[in-house]
Amino acid sequence: MSAAPLSQIVVGVVVERRKADSPWIDFLWRPVGILPDAPDMAAWSVLREEGETVLFYAGSRIIEFHRSETARYRDNLATGEPMLWVVLSPAEGEWPYTLAAVTADPAEGEAFTEAGANLVETVAMPDVVREAVENFVAEHHVEREFVKRKRDRANPEALARRQPEGGQE
Repeated sequence: MSAAPLSQIVVGVVVERRKADSPWIDFLWRPVGILPDAPDMAAWSVLREEGETVLFYAGSRIIEFHRSETARYRDNLATGEPMLWVVLSPAEGEWPYTLAAVTADPAEGEAFTEAGANLVETVAMPDVVREAVENFVAEHHVEREFVKRKRDRANPEALARRQPEGGQE
């Protein structure tokens, strides 16, 4: 986004690592939850282990709210089950992913899938975040009338063959 956000909220992200039943990969990773605030702990701290499944606190990110995106936020809220898009990008090092972004804008979430290597998942929007989005939309949304542009009629003379300026071909 080029313009500065008018509002923002910090959230924490919970990621699940589950043993894969596959000969090609060892684990499946996926975002599974949003914490309404960033807890005071290091990224990739273990939250809970149950058998071959481990929940990690992946870190925190800021969700930015832009006036130009209010229609998409409103559409997200209108679904009845608003979602947040969590983006994990491949990383080299101790952890296979880094927490890249969290957004309430469906179009922005979809755009993150274009990289191909990103892991983009939707998770349920917590009530605190939903209220922040609702308040932002109520304060900043301006309904814009759709205006369909009309095409100019083709001018067949503009496409006709013309004589060169000297009058000779």
